[in-house]
Amino acid sequence: MSSNSVRTPEDARATFQTCKSTDPKERVQFYDTWAETYEKDHTMMNYRAPNLAVKFLSDHFLGNPEEAQVLDVACGSGWVAKLMSELGFKHFVGVDGSKGMLDQAEKNGLYRDLKLAVLGPEPLPAQSGSFDVVIIVGALRHGFVPVSVIRELCNAAKPGGYVCMSRVDPKSESGEKYKASMERELQLMEEEGLWTQVDTRDMNKYILDVYNNYSKEEEEQQYLHGTVYLYKKSLQ
Repeated sequence: MSSNSVRTPEDARATFQTCKSTDPKERVQFYDTWAETYEKDHTMMNYRAPNLAVKFLSDHFLGNPEEAQVLDVACGSGWVAKLMSELGFKHFVGVDGSKGMLDQAEKNGLYRDLKLAVLGPEPLPAQSGSFDVVIIVGALRHGFVPVSVIRELCNAAKPGGYVCMSRVDPKSESGEKYKASMERELQLMEEEGLWTQVDTRDMNKYILDVYNNYSKEEEEQQYLHGTVYLYKKSLQ
């Protein structure tokens, strides 16, 4: 996947469609090879999740962005950090399972630290209670980051800190099961007193549905939609 060639939307769609493995090692290898054209391909597929999630967080964040410590989980090429930096956030630690993606993120010069970890098989490499904001965009879905990691996200936040999570809405049975499992976990953690929900918002036109073809009359169906959640960690 050379970044020197001219990429087309058809190239981008084809790349998305080859990303099918749920094996962590194979998936990491795929993202390593995709890293150079990742943002370009996602832009061509109208991937709006980073912009939508960062705006959602910013609308609710009550702290001082310039002082906030941010943990960017599944940071990829650093897209979320770039958007947050435009809003005044300055202090970032990134975590991703792909070395190729972390190499791209390092070029941004925004991260004080970048950590390699495949979440699920490996623990989240973050000190408990250290971050004012923990954000994960796009990776909470079937075959990627398991629902069990959500407790680790909460654990990494400071008391009173924010945890912002986005999830693409499913068009498959496995996706529906993941959504149900995730929302059960969110509710259970709230019942346990670990955090409180700040807000939840539907994200229309999260990304083009790269796996199906639609006619011009089915424009609305061409998109996958999503949901973004924001929780505030309890002070105890």
